Amino acid sequence: MAHKVVVTREVFDDVLERLRAGATVVDNPSDRPLAPDELAVLAADADALVCALTDRIDESLLARCPKLKVVANIAVGYNNIDLAACTARGVMATNTPGVLDETTADFAWALMLGAARRVTEAERYLREGRWTGWQLKQLLGVDVHHATLGIIGMGRIGQAIARRAQGFSMPVLYCNRSRLDAATERGLNARWVARDELLAAADFVVLMVPYSPATHHLIGAAELARMKPTAVLVNTARGGVVDDRALIEALRQRTIAAAGIDVFEGEPAFDRGFLALDNVVLAPHIASSSTATRRGMAMLAARNALCVLSGERPPNLLNPDAWKS
Repeated sequence: MAHKVVVTREVFDDVLERLRAGATVVDNPSDRPLAPDELAVLAADADALVCALTDRIDESLLARCPKLKVVANIAVGYNNIDLAACTARGVMATNTPGVLDETTADFAWALMLGAARRVTEAERYLREGRWTGWQLKQLLGVDVHHATLGIIGMGRIGQAIARRAQGFSMPVLYCNRSRLDAATERGLNARWVARDELLAAADFVVLMVPYSPATHHLIGAAELARMKPTAVLVNTARGGVVDDRALIEALRQRTIAAAGIDVFEGEPAFDRGFLALDNVVLAPHIASSSTATRRGMAMLAARNALCVLSGERPPNLLNPDAWKS
């Protein structure tokens, strides 16, 4: 009997074809997020689940899906998956690291430049018919070149962001759980510092840490107060890493100059206070959203699922204790 794979959100046709070559596939072409009960009914007899960050994979779901062998997340982050519950039931969980590193780094720079040079504010100004001519002090921003870049979270994406800084002649400060080797630091023109030193010294602070209880509200009112009043904060990590309410207040009071935000607490809901601010660039969690990258993420998730169904260890296994358990 063919294995059954449930795909919880819309994916690319070639990804579905790849899955159908090795399994019976039930997909969600409407791309509507499935309620927990809907997902449980759909996956009740599934062998594999190809899912997204919008899907909560927990004990209550797993208990209703006794045949499930693998949960393949189309994302690097996996805070939507209860790994302990998966491991306890022998369900392998996978993610899609590496595929989106460069694309996400590009977008972090888009937010950085957009916030520094007030791009979205300037576009609104023009579209609303308020531009009457050139002025010397019109929409003054802050320079990116030769400024100090601070990166909190120097993994693959953080390092990709740092590599791009060399083209802007920017020294890099970074804060990470472990220090990079000396050769990598030299290559990135990067210096390892404590977080408080980074916040006080950097002109641009980019967050690239995973979300966990340890990083919840990593940046709050106290941290924002340590930053320069001319500084720009960029969050392409996860919602909840920043205290959004505190950030809105810091932007309103000009405690910092500007921000570029791609992720929010409780998304897709978000604090509407952001909308009243001119000094923030907002995006709807699209840092990895290029055609090539999103296709690559979905294809890697499919590969992870099919590996498990064929009895092979998947390349991106998050809970190795579930392998052959």
